[in-house]
Amino acid sequence: MSIPLITVIFLGTLALGYRFYGRFVERKYSLDEELPTPAVTINDGQDFTPTKPFYLMGQHFSAIAAAGPIAGPIIASQQFGWLPCLLWIGLGAIFVGAMHDYSTLIASVRHQGRSIAEIIRHRLGNRAWYAMMLFIWIALLYVILAFTDITASTFIGKSEELEGGSFTFNAGGAVAAASTAYLLLAILMGVVQKKWNPPLFWQTVIFVPASLAVVWLGTKISTLLILDAKTWSLLILAYCFVASLLPLWLLLQPRGYLGGFILYIALATGVIGLFFGGYPIQQKAFITWNTPGVLSGSLFPFLFVTIACGACSGFHGLVASGTTSKQIAREAHCRPVGYGSMLLEGLIALIALATVMIAVPSTLTGLTPGKIYGNGIGRFLTILIGEKNYHFAATFGAMAFSTFVFDTLDVATRLGRYILQELFSLEGRKGAIIATAITILPPGLLLLFSHEGAYKLFWTLFGTSNQLLAGLSLLGISIWLKMSGRSSWFAVIPMLFVMTITLWSLSIQTSWAFKNLTREGFAFSTTLMNGLICLILILLAALMIVEALRAKNQHVAVPDRHP
Repeated sequence: MSIPLITVIFLGTLALGYRFYGRFVERKYSLDEELPTPAVTINDGQDFTPTKPFYLMGQHFSAIAAAGPIAGPIIASQQFGWLPCLLWIGLGAIFVGAMHDYSTLIASVRHQGRSIAEIIRHRLGNRAWYAMMLFIWIALLYVILAFTDITASTFIGKSEELEGGSFTFNAGGAVAAASTAYLLLAILMGVVQKKWNPPLFWQTVIFVPASLAVVWLGTKISTLLILDAKTWSLLILAYCFVASLLPLWLLLQPRGYLGGFILYIALATGVIGLFFGGYPIQQKAFITWNTPGVLSGSLFPFLFVTIACGACSGFHGLVASGTTSKQIAREAHCRPVGYGSMLLEGLIALIALATVMIAVPSTLTGLTPGKIYGNGIGRFLTILIGEKNYHFAATFGAMAFSTFVFDTLDVATRLGRYILQELFSLEGRKGAIIATAITILPPGLLLLFSHEGAYKLFWTLFGTSNQLLAGLSLLGISIWLKMSGRSSWFAVIPMLFVMTITLWSLSIQTSWAFKNLTREGFAFSTTLMNGLICLILILLAALMIVEALRAKNQHVAVPDRHP
């Protein structure tokens, strides 16, 4: 089977899923076009603003499509083979991930734009809300931890002499230089926008090509920023601290705008490579059900938590109920925005999977997911710009990966700060600084004392916590549907599947961690911290399940505002 044929089948499956299952879920929520959404009734011109679905979908897609659907498939395919990954990405995106995103979005719209945590507070009570808030905060810590470690590894590379010895090139250094220049460019755009407010068209014409120019610049100064992985990790965390405290106009908004173009360029490049690259499949379709002696060596449950964002992600629910729901102009827009965006993320996961499928296994030894993705996108891009420009193309691919990561890191750190400020009433600038420092400290300690390549341990727990967050969100949604006298089985079944897989994974990780403490001792270690965090997440999930059952038994079904 060829990659173009796989792509056609995959895209056809997604299209059928959107057309039939997406519409089925839509009917279950009995959309009412006559009733105004919170964006219309509140419409404060800031958070609540009715937005056209085309623009809102682009905004929502850019917010959820980070590095998760790239790294997960790359890691899992090397462990289990590309076929199980492909099946989980396709079926998971249709029946679990997109359904979760759509359900979270419509639930928020029908609760006056409240976040999923606030919906759970409203339906299950304060204890469940506290548990959910703490769970989200811990999950965000592992988002920061995993992505920081992977990105730092992407910035490391060996120098080689090119062009007859007249030019020294360091692949990791090129990505580091390009990524740093890109962030400075975003700040410059923010300053220009704030001070002079030129038309968006002219900003786009100037700064989007400049984003590609910094990639070229990175290849020319590739030996300027040569640092070790731990130093890069600490610098990236310092960036998280500063960026999450900056005004939105200075970095987050311009970087998000430019990042959207980088995302779409990478997506278009990937599609071209899938159809016109002509690359043969070099990887095995299936490798093993279980690799003895490896923590994540069992296909059940670890395949499903390793590929988190490409098939199902609780982080999407935070975006859907945090910002997107406040911009929905009509309930009918929820399906293309919520359900459709998740299916597009499945396409990103397929492209990431293809970058492994076309690579000779021996060439992947020692490469991180970011480098594998960058090399693959680079090969796809050379179809358009020629093989002689491969170093530029590969640098662009790896910089695109780091661009998605920086967007996620900034948002995750901000959300972590908001949660702590709300839980502990940390007000004002001082409170924001304290909350941000507390959010950054645990990842910093773990990265400082962890060994090289520990992102694999972090990634497993990140994926597990991320998907369990989706399961807990579906738990709250299921209770809401039950209380409203509606059918809830379409949410209950994927909720049970996700919670079974994730709690199974957490149990294995907890057992593995404490068994290995006999070798490491009880001193501060990655193993000990991961084991304790797994245990805490299990207890928080159990508390929420108990509260959900209590709420279900104490409430009589009462229809909501919709027929």
